[in-house]
Amino acid sequence: MALFFEVIKVDDAIEIIRSITPRLERETVPLLESLGRITASDIISSEDIPGFRRSIKDGYAVRSQDIQAASEVSPAILKKLKPTQMGFQNDVRSIGEGECIYIPTGAELPEGADAVVMVEYTEGAGPRIIITKSVKPNENVLLPDEDFRNGETLIRAGTTITPREIGVFAASGVFFVPVTRKPHIGIISTGIELVETTTKPRRGEVRDVNSWVIAAFLTEHGGVPKMYGIVRDNPEEGYSILQQALDECDAVLISGGSSKDTKDITASIITRSGKILAHGLALAPGKPTIIGKCRSKPVIGVPGHPSSTYIVLNVLATPMIAQFSGTKNSRQNTGYGRLKENITSERGREEWFRVALNGEDITPLPGKSGLVRTLMESDGFIRIPQDKEGMESGEDAKVIYW
Repeated sequence: MALFFEVIKVDDAIEIIRSITPRLERETVPLLESLGRITASDIISSEDIPGFRRSIKDGYAVRSQDIQAASEVSPAILKKLKPTQMGFQNDVRSIGEGECIYIPTGAELPEGADAVVMVEYTEGAGPRIIITKSVKPNENVLLPDEDFRNGETLIRAGTTITPREIGVFAASGVFFVPVTRKPHIGIISTGIELVETTTKPRRGEVRDVNSWVIAAFLTEHGGVPKMYGIVRDNPEEGYSILQQALDECDAVLISGGSSKDTKDITASIITRSGKILAHGLALAPGKPTIIGKCRSKPVIGVPGHPSSTYIVLNVLATPMIAQFSGTKNSRQNTGYGRLKENITSERGREEWFRVALNGEDITPLPGKSGLVRTLMESDGFIRIPQDKEGMESGEDAKVIYW
């Protein structure tokens, strides 16, 4: 085994992951269960929404031509008819010249009316209403197809369903939603020094942090994690568990054992099961990452240190899950500020530097990749290109939130 990595660029690694990740099949789920899922096809409206002319203000339904000259100095005076009721068929179905009807927000406009004058510009005078402001045709009125038209696309395929999309589906009578199946992703930890989280480590041992970090990350980003426990640097055991994970999952993440040490087994069990497509990223932290393909499924070997793992998950697991679902990567939330301290970076590799953002102050959080603390204390990271040797104090920078 060679002692040095043949590193590739981060963008090239992302393209490899996308190229080997298949689109998953669709399933149909009830409306509320679709929250956070990805639409598997375009959703088409089968009707006009709202379907009738609807008031968007409390006020009086009028014929706009009857009050086109109304003002505070010269108000219009209209005959008041019986009020419109919400959700019931109106006793009065039309108004004529010089007439108006009180109408609450959301109610259907009577025939003959083409606008609503807000109640603030009206005053009662017995059987008549004094109006001090003119309105244009369709003012304060929602037209029958103004929200959505019959046959119009409501939601595009590949959309992440939020409460906003839920509202659109509910308004359109869509109770069952076609979504892409969530990817099931296996997690294998390697390392003779690892013990279960419930075990108190002896000297030289550490708890298995990465499995839990990976599982939580996958869940947060729309995957279904399945944990296969700890492999203690035994190639035969590792190979056997990888076969089981490949049988049961759409992809596999192997934590640890991805460096060039002769005892590290990840590369060997991936090679035995398929093919390594990349071993080494021009990324800090995260250089010893492996990308493989086994039985037409992505297998990623991530570094054993939690901070490195979290970076690699952001780099590779996020686009992998997006590709499974048929959507683009989620929009990144960003903030901007100025560096309080210098950041040094090694030219020739991209660096994701953990930082805290307080107002406009960006504070670098240097820390070795084996530390968990900086993950908790950081708000996100600054991405330093591989052709840059760092950033100076006072320099403007963009923070990409976790």
